[in-house]
Amino acid sequence: MLRLFKKWLPWHFLIRRVTGFYGFLDPVTLMARLRQFSKPSEVQEPIELLRAGLIFHARGLVNTRAIQYNLDWIWPYWVVKQFTPTDASFIPRGFTFSHINVTHRNWTAVGHPDLAAYPVIDPRGLVTPLFDAWSIDVWLMTETDNMLLPSRQAQAEQTLDLADELVVTTATAKDNLSLVCSTTVAMDNPAHPVMQLTAKGSMQKESGWLIVSIRPYNPEGIHFIDHILYEDSTFTINHSHKVYFGTVPDKVLFSTYDHGDVSLDLHRAEAENQADCPIGMATAAAFFPVGANKTTHIDVRVPLDQDTATRFPGAGTQVTPTAQIVSQAAVLSIPDTHFQFLYDAAVRTMLLLSADEIFPGPYTYRRFWFRDACLMINALLGLGLGKRSERLIRRFPERQNLSGYFQSQEGEWDSNGQVLWIAHRCACCTGRAPSKPLFTALMKGARWIVNKRRSKNDGKLHDGLMPAGFSAEHLGPNDYYYWDNFWGVAGLTAAAALAEKQGNTVDQKDFAALAKAFEDRIFTTLHQAPGYKKHHAIPASPYRRMDAGAVGSLVADYPLQITLPNDTRIMQTMSYLMSHCSYGNAFFQDMIHSGINIYLTLAMAQTFLRSQDTRYRDLIATVADLASPTGQWPEAINPLTGGGCMGDGQHGWAAAEWIMMMRSLFIREEGGLLVLGSGLFPRWLEKNTTLSFGPTLVPGGTVTVTFTTSDKGLELFLDASVHDKPIACRAAVPGYHPEDLDTSQAHCLLEPV
Repeated sequence: MLRLFKKWLPWHFLIRRVTGFYGFLDPVTLMARLRQFSKPSEVQEPIELLRAGLIFHARGLVNTRAIQYNLDWIWPYWVVKQFTPTDASFIPRGFTFSHINVTHRNWTAVGHPDLAAYPVIDPRGLVTPLFDAWSIDVWLMTETDNMLLPSRQAQAEQTLDLADELVVTTATAKDNLSLVCSTTVAMDNPAHPVMQLTAKGSMQKESGWLIVSIRPYNPEGIHFIDHILYEDSTFTINHSHKVYFGTVPDKVLFSTYDHGDVSLDLHRAEAENQADCPIGMATAAAFFPVGANKTTHIDVRVPLDQDTATRFPGAGTQVTPTAQIVSQAAVLSIPDTHFQFLYDAAVRTMLLLSADEIFPGPYTYRRFWFRDACLMINALLGLGLGKRSERLIRRFPERQNLSGYFQSQEGEWDSNGQVLWIAHRCACCTGRAPSKPLFTALMKGARWIVNKRRSKNDGKLHDGLMPAGFSAEHLGPNDYYYWDNFWGVAGLTAAAALAEKQGNTVDQKDFAALAKAFEDRIFTTLHQAPGYKKHHAIPASPYRRMDAGAVGSLVADYPLQITLPNDTRIMQTMSYLMSHCSYGNAFFQDMIHSGINIYLTLAMAQTFLRSQDTRYRDLIATVADLASPTGQWPEAINPLTGGGCMGDGQHGWAAAEWIMMMRSLFIREEGGLLVLGSGLFPRWLEKNTTLSFGPTLVPGGTVTVTFTTSDKGLELFLDASVHDKPIACRAAVPGYHPEDLDTSQAHCLLEPV
């Protein structure tokens, strides 16, 4: 009925008349023009991404109103940087539609591997305890008004403690003032976990106060606070969220938007115990005395069960300590302390973001994508966490629609191939076949790929390919992306292997033949593509010239291995990207992201490693240098500021690819062969050194590989547990003769070249 109603009414005419009357551009003609830049598609833009974008820029519009007219407030670090005209992060505002964080999208989550709650801490210690909510900031002020405001400090020391539960510590100093704030999640009561902030403030020569302030913003911008109440050492925010102090403050002040930030008059006497702000910009400050040459410690606790976006363990259950869960993951041991720290931090990131559903980030991307999920689960398998991976994959059919489409975002055609690929890989690594319901869903998903391919054969270049779609890889406007099609081939190949394991020879032969025909069709179209004709490389689609979107086509090499190592087309693509789309030895994605992309840089490093091109080392080193002090990467990095400019400030896919990169240095798969040590850095191979990785899941079993250097030379030790027969291996350490062996051999001495 609604469709008929829309069809009956002359919507286009009405819209044009109304907008024309008020002097606006004709949106119907404008949208038609915009869509001419992309290939015709059944879905122009996924509604989920449009919704997310609208919400994002709606906040940006609020930021536009709230921030620039109130620069005397104490704002978060990213605002200070972007609004300071002498700073490299400065963004002119004249024609900017909305004011958003595009220079320092960096934060670090704390939490527990079994708890989907992610308090985030920005680079200057601003804590946002609950999802997309208000924040807590800590300041120091002397009696003579000398103030230490972390967000305005040019320097800060921030660390991530991995020893037990995650702790982010931020230290700032100015003149004779010193402030150290540590944030963690305490799981003393599993049913009521809390975010715990400990602040230590010290002063020399004079006394003053340590101030804990409730702020109506977070690392994305304004978050409205309509009401704050103080009673019994507790703030209640918006009548629902509690903030508890372990010490009774000397005084508490409040302010509203009409009176400005509470920081504007901190010497006034306490007068009220609450604030109502109809604009939603209420602020509050609790004061704790600090004596001259003394240190004051205060604790702030925020119950995380107030977060409606979070799932919690059942009351009375025992929570496994983080260290015990981490001990189940593959251990990396190398002499490079920075690489080692980044790996250990990435393991914690992966565990945090897979506590319930698997998310690519703790904040901006705290929602589900099959793309990120499958590639992150691949890293979980690399960590040897088979049961955790199986738990996540078992939930995939919940998102499958009646046609067989595994849908997280409408109009993206890579998901079914990714689901089939990771489900098959998980089965091969764990030795456990998918359950019957999951297998049924997977076979249905494979048939969806077959049916989704263009069946017409009328001479179009995209005949036999997946439909044009909007790629969340940001490869460009709707097009017939090779990324989607290579994943389709991988999915059908996986479906054939899964069917064979189940004894279904009919589906096995059918899907295998369809996968081969699909692959042949892809490479047939390639020869007519403008990018291939000029560069002999693989563009983003058969209709595209070479551009940054071609990075998506490298998926045929890593991780799918559809092409052989050193495939000319792949290496020509790499050559183009390194020459035209790189910044300081990293991949620069100039479409939408407009920043350095970590996970795609590491994917390129994997291709170099597979082809025995030593440039993989330069890419890895660059990625390591771009990590935050807490060992995190945003989705894209601003090349001028070094801060995040796109996506989540702690990106799960980036962490996953660092894990897989470190694993590949020690052990990578080439068909049915395990290649050992082919990526080890020569500087690591000094005498009396032990390098190791494992236990990691591989197709056929579990393997730990260890290299030791001694007077005997370089020795290889294997510790393997296989499902069936021994797995073929080849030791291929740079500077040493290759050695063929299998997992039944526990020891091998490698001879130098």
